[in-house]
Amino acid sequence: MLGLLLRVLPFWVREPLLIVGGSLFGVGITIRAAYESHWLMAGLGVLLLAVTAFRVRTVRLAWRARRSTRASAPAPQTGPPAGPGPAPAPAAPKKKEPNAAAQVFVALALVGALVGAVWLAPRITEEGSAAAARKPAACDEPEPREKLPKAYARKPEAVTGDELCKALNRSDLARLLGTPGETPNLAYGSNGTAGRDAWEAVAPEARVEFTTYTVSFSATYNRLTVAQYTKVLAPRTLDHRADKVLGRPAVFTSDHLGRISIGGSASGGPVMEGPLARTLTVALDRKDPGGSFDLTVWSESGAVLPDDSVLLALAEKVLPALPGRPG
Repeated sequence: MLGLLLRVLPFWVREPLLIVGGSLFGVGITIRAAYESHWLMAGLGVLLLAVTAFRVRTVRLAWRARRSTRASAPAPQTGPPAGPGPAPAPAAPKKKEPNAAAQVFVALALVGALVGAVWLAPRITEEGSAAAARKPAACDEPEPREKLPKAYARKPEAVTGDELCKALNRSDLARLLGTPGETPNLAYGSNGTAGRDAWEAVAPEARVEFTTYTVSFSATYNRLTVAQYTKVLAPRTLDHRADKVLGRPAVFTSDHLGRISIGGSASGGPVMEGPLARTLTVALDRKDPGGSFDLTVWSESGAVLPDDSVLLALAEKVLPALPGRPG
């Protein structure tokens, strides 16, 4: 296609196009070859520049020939004729020649447009890809055919993983965590359970992952009150502290997450110590009837965890956003 266009274009358009294009590509290839020490590529660049120089010489000679032809053209006679002679034949209409300067200008404009398009195309694509990459992750919608576990039928007031995810995945979540420039890389909710058979408890969970921190928001509908947890189980953790959130009993705890190492001859692997996590456990309501919400934050990159005040502020934002939960 390009070869056909170059053959169809007139001389004064085609040659400037080839000269400008050859100069750009020749210089670019030569510089890149010198930077990468690729001598074959450097030879091709020098060859392209030599061909371009030959075309410059050709255009220069053609321009000189054109000017010489115009200068040697006979001047029209202005005086009376010397004597009678044959009647002059009617002059053929003079064919208007294209303006060489205009053709060169058009050629340069076309080259400029071509170079601009080549320069802009990858940048527009990169900006579009970067914008798509910067778009915050949204909570995955549950499948229409997905059914909740049977335990949810016994707890109609229980929230689902999707509701937890929508409450947690706030537009200001990164700012609350102290990393305002980040956007969620992953956000999802799951409708899990804990225990088995008659003792099976509803335990949905949501998770939002950032580059620096990961936040988990879960609920457990069982008979264990936060007061009992604070008295019996919380002291077994690394660091515990009782508190209140929206008038509800709450407790802070710290512990390392478990990490499973997969490999070797066995199908699984040993559970290894994962990153340190800070958890705020809050009662379902002020009466503390049993069950709790857990807000947990940790960092895979080893960043220092936010202060407890951050988890308190986050809990005060996400708990009222849940549907059907009394204050």
